[in-house]
Amino acid sequence: MKSPNTKNLKSAEINVIRILPVLFCLGLLVLPTACATTSVEATGWGQVPEILSRIEAPQFPDKDFVITDFGAVGDGQTDCTEAFKQAIAAANEAGGGRVVVPAETFYTGAIHLKSNVNLYVSEGAVVNFSTDPNDYMPVVYTRFEGVEVMNFSPLIYAYEQENIAITGKGILDGRASNENWWARKSTQGRDVGQSREMGEAGVPVEERVFGLGKHLRPNMIQPYRCKNILIEGVTFKNSPMWHIHLVLSENITVRNVKVIGHGPNNDGCNPESCKDVLIEGCYFDTGDDCIAIKSGRNNDGRRVNVPSENIIVRDCEMKDGHGGVVIGSEMTGGARNVFAENCIMDSPNLDRALRIKTNSVRGGFVENVYMRNVTVGQVAEAVLKINFFYGEGDTGEFTPTVCNINMENVTSEKSRYALLINGYERSPITDVTLKNCTFNNVERENKLVGIKNLVLDNVKINGEVQK
Repeated sequence: MKSPNTKNLKSAEINVIRILPVLFCLGLLVLPTACATTSVEATGWGQVPEILSRIEAPQFPDKDFVITDFGAVGDGQTDCTEAFKQAIAAANEAGGGRVVVPAETFYTGAIHLKSNVNLYVSEGAVVNFSTDPNDYMPVVYTRFEGVEVMNFSPLIYAYEQENIAITGKGILDGRASNENWWARKSTQGRDVGQSREMGEAGVPVEERVFGLGKHLRPNMIQPYRCKNILIEGVTFKNSPMWHIHLVLSENITVRNVKVIGHGPNNDGCNPESCKDVLIEGCYFDTGDDCIAIKSGRNNDGRRVNVPSENIIVRDCEMKDGHGGVVIGSEMTGGARNVFAENCIMDSPNLDRALRIKTNSVRGGFVENVYMRNVTVGQVAEAVLKINFFYGEGDTGEFTPTVCNINMENVTSEKSRYALLINGYERSPITDVTLKNCTFNNVERENKLVGIKNLVLDNVKINGEVQK
């Protein structure tokens, strides 16, 4: 490592620079983690108004570009891919407006949004997406489970665009099933492994080419490196994989959408390495996590190194899924300032209410997570689960940190555990606070391993106050 320039430093500063390597080698220097510098006052619920003030839905010119005027036929069979492309291009070239899908059924391949375009799916309209992989070529720059690759286009994709929207009360149906995209879950292992090996080796993303002949499934909606995004009112169904995947984007509103899909990895809404995100009034009934906050995987996540931060979830309903609000497991870039309130979670097929999952291969940090006024009917496993042994377990060199996790006025009527917390003794999960929470019909005692500063303030489990 190059020696620092000491020309303009005072003697005391020079001595500090000289002794740092010695302390590090002796194991006496503890580098600060994200959690170590946290200010609770700066990141509590009082921060929400400031975050919301930065989240503004984009506005669009009062111009309509109806896809049937560009050759689309609403018979559910005619390929309308080119009509969508032309209508979006015309709206973009005219300075923006709505690309209108009228109340008929349309069949299409990949749709690529451009700046200042609102894809408006009218009430009664259905967009049925092709299940032919050829209709999602050529490959685009995307992420697959936290690793950047060149892969099939997402069903609706935008790259480095601004002021984009998907709105209306219609239906976008990925039409994935066990006969097409979902079947690839059982055949994708080698390709998933190859993508991760490329990420670990630092292979340039442009050389990580998948697509035809490979088995990595596309996501349904993916704005990538975009700004000023609105997704509102639409129903999303049966994605090949994750439904709404927001990547390296900011100023995002996801409002009043329904996400219904019970296939493998059918997550509902996954902000990944995103900033200033509002998810409100949404309904999730999914085959995987309802909302999963992510920030890249392993070495590739460290290369990109962008956290997810300032994410607000409110007034949502979660039915089936692996978790209601989840952070991880692809969280190497870290996550901070996550707020969830006024939600309803209830299903025997919903596993957890709040879940954080990571390991020492992922590394990363999670700090400042707040949940309040959440009503849980039942979950299959735990109301709160924090697990440092997810997936590969403790087999890596990148110890994660998790701190300042808060639950207030959260109630549940049935679960196996109230709290299921499994951290590392060398890096305990720190500052977990529960206040005014009631958990009924809990089958088993809490499991608490590798945790420091657990505070239970007026917390009742099966009618007994916890101390």
